[in-house]
Amino acid sequence: MGSVEGPATLPAAHAGRTEAGNRSGHGPDCFCRAPERLASGAFVLSPAPESVVRRRTDHSERRRSMAKAEKVTAVAEIVEQFKSSTATVVTEYRGLPVSKLTELRRALGAEATYSVAKNTLVKRAAAEAGVEGLDDLFVGPTAITFITGEPVNAAKALKNFAKDNKALIIKGGYMDGAALSVSEVERIADLETREVLLAKLAGAMKGNLSKAAGLFNAPASQVARLAAALQEKKQAEGGAAAE
Repeated sequence: MGSVEGPATLPAAHAGRTEAGNRSGHGPDCFCRAPERLASGAFVLSPAPESVVRRRTDHSERRRSMAKAEKVTAVAEIVEQFKSSTATVVTEYRGLPVSKLTELRRALGAEATYSVAKNTLVKRAAAEAGVEGLDDLFVGPTAITFITGEPVNAAKALKNFAKDNKALIIKGGYMDGAALSVSEVERIADLETREVLLAKLAGAMKGNLSKAAGLFNAPASQVARLAAALQEKKQAEGGAAAE
């Protein structure tokens, strides 16, 4: 009589998988498989829960809202600078290191502010401040010198600095409600200071104290314009005499 064989012994690995199948309720022949891979080798992932997506969306919206608020604030500040300035000069500063920008700000002194700003914000601020004729200058790395004191001193500082630092380029400016060309900015820089001009102009009035007093109380920009006109007249008279 042949012997009765006992139950076959499964390999250890197979037995482990069978126990896992029994615990999961899928039967003894169920094998627990790892997540399938795509042809590219990436795992197939389930989509993020709705709450996670909502948090990400809210975070992005908050960031956009904050950025918009910062731009509005920046434009408002530039508008105020335009309105409170006696003159402005637009420059390009491509290639100037921070140390040189600090040196330039020191040379300009307390009566002028050298501000670096994005062209889109400056254009918007200029439009809101009623400053026209400068849009073509707002290209490339732009910085604006907002002058609250005498335009001559600031123009001199910019011109002298540009001589020693070719990376600083004077592009134009704005004064007395009109745009200034590069040559006009340089001509203002070549004028004498307010004190010297007033002394000379007062003397030219030949003792007319009322006119002299009016000049001393006039805005610096008006004095600079008058001095430039007198300088042109003097040069024209000198040329006529030479002929």
